[in-house]
Amino acid sequence: MKSDFLIRYAGESLGVSPHIVVLGSYKVGNFVVSTPVLHGLKARFHDCVIGFIGSDITAALEDAHPCVDWRVSWDSSDLSSASNLHSTVINQIASFGKVSLAINLDGFNPITCALSAWIRPFYVAGGCLTSNLRRSLPWGDLPQQTFLADSDWDSIAFLERYSDIFSSNYIAELFCELAFVRDYVDPYAISLPKQLPNFVVPQILIHCTTARSAKLWPFDFWQEVILFVSNLGFTIGLIGSAPSLQQDLYNSGSGEDLLVESTPLIDLRGKTNLLELAGVCSEALALLTVDAGPMHIAAAVGTPTLVLLGNDSDQVGPSPMRLWLPRCSNVSYTISPFSCDKCSLNSFRNDECLLEEHSCMNHVLPSQVKDWLSTVLKL
Repeated sequence: MKSDFLIRYAGESLGVSPHIVVLGSYKVGNFVVSTPVLHGLKARFHDCVIGFIGSDITAALEDAHPCVDWRVSWDSSDLSSASNLHSTVINQIASFGKVSLAINLDGFNPITCALSAWIRPFYVAGGCLTSNLRRSLPWGDLPQQTFLADSDWDSIAFLERYSDIFSSNYIAELFCELAFVRDYVDPYAISLPKQLPNFVVPQILIHCTTARSAKLWPFDFWQEVILFVSNLGFTIGLIGSAPSLQQDLYNSGSGEDLLVESTPLIDLRGKTNLLELAGVCSEALALLTVDAGPMHIAAAVGTPTLVLLGNDSDQVGPSPMRLWLPRCSNVSYTISPFSCDKCSLNSFRNDECLLEEHSCMNHVLPSQVKDWLSTVLKL
């Protein structure tokens, strides 16, 4: 697997039956918005083999995706994960040949940057170290390469600078340009495999938590909406990871448990893997969610979805919505009457709100959610 150099990919032909490896994130939304690249690669290189180096968290979706020919996790808590990663990559290269192209879609992660060089591809797109693993590989000179050095992907100024190649800030479109497959796929048309659950799905689903607490909606507002839905005669369920993970990783505190205890909310946390969650969402009448992974899953399977955003009418606020909000007709979002650019000026690196009062989300009143539900449910 030794090589003396790595070449920045600029859209070249990859020959017959190219072996392509895509490196992904541990975040659910990142995998979902990566799927147009997978479809674009299969459309452009019909006989290619695609390997995916991803995460145990998204493994169920990766395994089931029709464009993925083999996969392995870089992100795993298993003590044998490093040796498994090594042996899997070695075996797949023995089976399908040297990697023609590595595409790192988690390009600011030092692990995936190192792995992109370690697998010794001929071409590389996205974050990568040099072949001796001692420094970062220069981005290249084309706009499809240089945009990676910018830090304002969510801004209007970014889109103006790259208006010749990007029609939006949407991350799936950026990924497709990075991989030079934009002409072979619609980056806005995202679909996912799914598996129907073995239980009756509540008619309305909610997802309350996220890794950045700056994007949380008040739990007392959630309670008001739950009771509104229940009083209308609809069943309503709470989705998410297992309760302990919700508290440790996703800022639920005691809020979700209190909702389950004080309302008719059906607790589905930890009851599904992501493939099953896609099936659950596809069966529901609607999903109410903060800006988090289930938003992307529900959008991809066609569920009417309202995203609880604290962004104002100019799309400025705690969520990088120009970059991450799904571009499909089944997704709507709230608008906050309170304007604050603290998160965007901080490049969304802050976990918590940067003000004493969480005004952007606190000003998104339950009435917005009730009005949307009334329209979707044709009340």
